[in-house]
Amino acid sequence: MNGDAVPFEAEIQRLNAAIRGRLIDVAFIGIGENGHLAFNDPPADFEIEDPYIVVELDEACRLQQVGEGWFASLAEVSTRAISMSIRQILKSRMIVCTVPDARKQDAVYMALNAPISSEAPCSILRRHPNCTLFLDYPAAGRILVRG
Repeated sequence: MNGDAVPFEAEIQRLNAAIRGRLIDVAFIGIGENGHLAFNDPPADFEIEDPYIVVELDEACRLQQVGEGWFASLAEVSTRAISMSIRQILKSRMIVCTVPDARKQDAVYMALNAPISSEAPCSILRRHPNCTLFLDYPAAGRILVRG
């Protein structure tokens, strides 16, 4: 994937042509602080069939990129990104979702407990028959049972 392609649309066409009709064994994805799933920020489009799409990044998602050290300032973070669509992610035989850091504990709670909706994109993972969440202790902070 060439995330710096100009225009994005040409790269999307190339990616969609390469993946369309193919079975994906494993999707490796992440959940964002705002509950986004692979950059599908709320409200995410659960219906689009295209495998790859251009998404608009909300401010919370962009601030997360700065907070994680990927960018020095908000001004450096793009407002758009290429992402695998929610439908394409769910077509994968297996989903491996890695979620580190205490900043994501609300999103982990959302993934496991929020009503399944486009306002909580990560909640859709509960509809997949073979999804595994890998969390560190800080990310699991709201769901750990302490004795």
